[in-house]
Amino acid sequence: MRIVGLTGGIASGKSTVSNLFKSHGVPVVDADVVARDVLKKGSGGWKKVVAAFGEEILLDNGEVDRPKLGHIVFSDPDKRQFLNRLLAPYISSGIFWRVLKLWMKGYKVIVLDVPLLFEAKMDKFTKPIIVVWVDPETQIQRLLTRDRSSEEDARDRIHAQMPLDVKRGKADIVIDNTGSLDDLNQQFQKVLVEVSRPLTWVEFWLSRNGAFIILASLTSGVVFCIKAFNNHTS
Repeated sequence: MRIVGLTGGIASGKSTVSNLFKSHGVPVVDADVVARDVLKKGSGGWKKVVAAFGEEILLDNGEVDRPKLGHIVFSDPDKRQFLNRLLAPYISSGIFWRVLKLWMKGYKVIVLDVPLLFEAKMDKFTKPIIVVWVDPETQIQRLLTRDRSSEEDARDRIHAQMPLDVKRGKADIVIDNTGSLDDLNQQFQKVLVEVSRPLTWVEFWLSRNGAFIILASLTSGVVFCIKAFNNHTS
């Protein structure tokens, strides 16, 4: 099985690339979706966050007011790191079970869409690693257009993340998303060919089919040993 790492920065276009993978039949495990699930009312993550930040972060229906919580942690690095530590075990568990389900279905290539891929040290489980990159000014302008926030708030949110230039230096594949959607699509087609290439032997043995072959071989070996033992003792 090949687990492809996909990351980028806020307003870099990572979600667009993620959706392109989905539209081409490649399953995506989205860490943001997992994070929303672990914050649902009554969940373990919800209880931890409410205990840490107080009920003032809740909406009238008891769900977490995500924009309000985001404003609190983006303006305070210590609180942001504290929140990440609180939710990390729940998010990691959620990602693991989603990957396991896809593995059981026999998928050979899975994309792991994680904004904090490097920060959470999850890059060691993925190969290749794709970084969707834009220059800082393009990133700011797109964020201002998308969220209609102030420039100060936009810069705070961008600076709260690892710089895209640093992520680019850690990538196996870089998608430059400073151009048009057509440019992005052309780059994606090349990336799709790269990640869809035949599995290596190691990746194959980690796939469901490979695991079944190993299991069948082990079972055959055990049966052979039992028969040999019975013939020897009879």
